[in-house]
Amino acid sequence: MLMSYEDLDYFFTFTQLINSQLTMEYLDFEKPIQELEENLKKCYEIAEETGIDTGCKKIEKEIEKKQKEIFKKLTPWQRVQLSRHPDRPFTLDYIKALAGDTFIELHGDRNFADDKAMIGGLGKIGDQSYMFIGMQKGRNTKERKYRNFGMANPEGYRKALRLMKMAEKFGIPVVTLIDTPGAYPGIEAEERGQGEAIARNILEMTKLETPIITIIIGEGASGGALGIGVGDRVYMLENTWYSVISPESCSSILWRSWEFKEQAANALKLTAPDMLKLGLIDEIIPEPVGGAHRHPDETFQSVAKKIVTTYAELKNIPKDQLVEQRMTKYAKMGEFTEK
Repeated sequence: MLMSYEDLDYFFTFTQLINSQLTMEYLDFEKPIQELEENLKKCYEIAEETGIDTGCKKIEKEIEKKQKEIFKKLTPWQRVQLSRHPDRPFTLDYIKALAGDTFIELHGDRNFADDKAMIGGLGKIGDQSYMFIGMQKGRNTKERKYRNFGMANPEGYRKALRLMKMAEKFGIPVVTLIDTPGAYPGIEAEERGQGEAIARNILEMTKLETPIITIIIGEGASGGALGIGVGDRVYMLENTWYSVISPESCSSILWRSWEFKEQAANALKLTAPDMLKLGLIDEIIPEPVGGAHRHPDETFQSVAKKIVTTYAELKNIPKDQLVEQRMTKYAKMGEFTEK
């Protein structure tokens, strides 16, 4: 069947989309989707050359069906893999999408150095200013080295605290975006007081007299995440994880091998649904089918909406009540009853 000009225009646009998707990396469990998308690309190439509809829309529907089928029953380990996907948006991607040109990055801890793994600064969503703070990973080898793989040193946590205190002084809400495999474990970090810096942040964040909104956008590992993780509201994107230890490290400790990382992921209860059930987070922010890396714009919109609505809930709470509620919230964590 010959295609109309409208169909051809649509097909050309869709071909561009497919080409961009084929440049991304596919995880093992995404291979069936990869095969279908490769077939769809070939289908549209033929359609573009001949102007004949060769059943591309049918393949589209198959892709949509397969995505829903796969992403409906993800295992904890598969969610860990998705949280680390190389195409997944990082902290700066979120900040640029949310605040645009209004974002002004602030540097340094005023004591030792400017940690590139921890970024922060002022930006606006609409007419409201926020202090954005988060860990930043890198896309390539050069960036990863520059950002220290998103693993902050003590000066990173002290920079974060300095910015939080600045926000408190001017009555600006704080938004923290967590995505780290953990705090940097090097000797020099320990010499400069890594443990004390994280502990100090946790203490000061419980007492901070301005709203704190925390969102796990990727990996939330260990004390490295907790160093900016105390919030009035804590949210997790659907395909993220939050735990005291990574599955690989847990596996190497318990079984002396990384081969049992999938079992460890199951046992750690580190997924967003697990954390919500345990009362350690307040809500899950859904991701589009296929994950945040496939539909970043939709994810940015969901995160922006959640920040705006949450601040609307928190902004009129008196400072003393805000702090009291935050402390009570964390004091209740870990309570249990024996039957």
